[in-house]
Amino acid sequence: MGRGSGARLLVVGEATYRWSVTHRHHVDRGDDGWPRCGERLAVSRDGAPGRLGILFMGGPGRAVPDGYLPSGGVATGDGHLNLHRPGVVRALLDEALARGWRPTDPGHPEWDGWDLFDAAVARVRAAESAARTRS
Repeated sequence: MGRGSGARLLVVGEATYRWSVTHRHHVDRGDDGWPRCGERLAVSRDGAPGRLGILFMGGPGRAVPDGYLPSGGVATGDGHLNLHRPGVVRALLDEALARGWRPTDPGHPEWDGWDLFDAAVARVRAAESAARTRS
């Protein structure tokens, strides 16, 4: 993601990451006949060649923006994330790094966001709880 890409900045330690959220429509329809939609978070570290795509596709029990849910919202019955919130992006980034994504590796892998969802929700809840305890 270069300059002018509309990417937002996230500073983690001494590293600066750029991230953006986009919506996708797929021409294939789900079993219910509705078009399949997805939300995609793209993250890259400044000065590094790699970029990670984290894709949340809608489906049974998995809600993504489809005209009813706001942009950036992804949810299951057990939790929800707003991909426009820097704290949520940080939680997903931390989880991806913990699972082996290396921004210094060239390439643009795309991961299934639902595989990271529960861990990211737990990270966000822990951060929010810690913030409440400090205040």
